[in-house]
Amino acid sequence: MFPALTTPPPLHAAVIMDGNGRWATARGLTRTEGHRAGVTALIRTVENAPNAGVGILTVFAFSSDNWRRPPLEVRLLLKLLSSYLHREVRRCIRQGVRLQIIGRRDRLGNDLCAAIDQAEADTSGGRRLRLRLAIDYSGRDAILTAVKNSSEISRQAIDQELGPPVDLLIRTGGEYRLSDFLLWECAYAELVFSKKMWPDFSPEDLLAAISEFQCRERRFGSVPGFDASRKALT
Repeated sequence: MFPALTTPPPLHAAVIMDGNGRWATARGLTRTEGHRAGVTALIRTVENAPNAGVGILTVFAFSSDNWRRPPLEVRLLLKLLSSYLHREVRRCIRQGVRLQIIGRRDRLGNDLCAAIDQAEADTSGGRRLRLRLAIDYSGRDAILTAVKNSSEISRQAIDQELGPPVDLLIRTGGEYRLSDFLLWECAYAELVFSKKMWPDFSPEDLLAAISEFQCRERRFGSVPGFDASRKALT
């Protein structure tokens, strides 16, 4: 573990954990073994995220489009997710991690939904890190649902429905796209793309991505040094 960084306030980091299958194939392993290695990388990342200055970590665990994969792979992925929830609750409680699940639940099955409910309840007291797992998730569907659920159509109302804006989005696996992940929340996120496959993503890689983020100037459409609260000169 590396020493804590002084980065107030804590970051909301999002991760597209890409490359498990390709990592496995390159080693002559099954795709399932690649996904298992990906779970290990997630555990490693969660453990080190708070000391890197991350207060919220949202990870893309299972896309709504992943249902298009071979049925056996889908079943194994959902089984791995269920196993993670059952196995990691104690570690999350010990480390002060609060687990939350975003995305649809109506297609996950009763056993997985029960595991989700239990994990969220058991870790609700965590204050060190808020870990959000996106399962059966689509950014476009999430926006549509937020609009339907909002009593008014405004940016503030949609923000409240969807959750906090993302500061830093990391995608591994050498791909350069958002893949329908947190589209609204990433409106002003800084994007960092890594060629490393997700199972190889290390605490040092996380720290490097955050260090790159800290070196960037976030202007949010404004001009550096300009005080928008002052009237323009005439």
